[in-house]
Amino acid sequence: MARRGKKITDAYKGLDRTRAFGLEEAIKTIRDRQVSRFDETFEIAMNLGLNPRHADQTLRGAVTLPHGTGKAVRVAVFARGDKAQAAQDAGADLVGAEDLAEQIQNGELNFERAIATPDLMPVVGRLGKILGPRGLMPNPKLGTVTNDVAEAVKAAKGGQVTFRAERAGLVHAGIGKASFDDQQLAENARAFYDAIVKNKPSGAKGQYIKKVSMSSTMSPGLKLDVATLQPQQ
Repeated sequence: MARRGKKITDAYKGLDRTRAFGLEEAIKTIRDRQVSRFDETFEIAMNLGLNPRHADQTLRGAVTLPHGTGKAVRVAVFARGDKAQAAQDAGADLVGAEDLAEQIQNGELNFERAIATPDLMPVVGRLGKILGPRGLMPNPKLGTVTNDVAEAVKAAKGGQVTFRAERAGLVHAGIGKASFDDQQLAENARAFYDAIVKNKPSGAKGQYIKKVSMSSTMSPGLKLDVATLQPQQ
């Protein structure tokens, strides 16, 4: 087992990690115990009562956080003609068709989100073994296979995060930076939680939300009181 550094060890001192923290209390506690000098990412993780190996218990989607993620996202768009121009005008970093596919096949993967028009999915489909394992394959469920490429680019750059339940029913995402204020982080966390609840798979059985925790890049993880994650009116 890797040894923790002194600063990390100190961050854990006196912390009761067995109890559930209210959302705002957790944010403050994590912030008070941060040990790094960089702008850490706040993350939320949810253990769900799902078995994604069953088709009716898969969970995948996207949500636009009200205050964004604080992270610059590079976007690649597969499109031709007017749609290619619309993507460029919306701020896409890479735009192309077969030429873009060739760049990717040559190992150029300097982007975090891929978008495609439906007519170019046969071209994108040939990149499945490259894009799929990296979570970059355009998908209609995520709004990344669309003719409205301009709106998709704006969403990707405006704070949209994608989520997918992993094999053990775990779903997680970065929901902001330490430079955000407490209210912004809380509102982003509630928006993410709300999206998970609203996208509950039809085959989910028993307790859906089993556990929710929050941490920052270098901080201890804290269990959250689920009741405090309910969206506030």
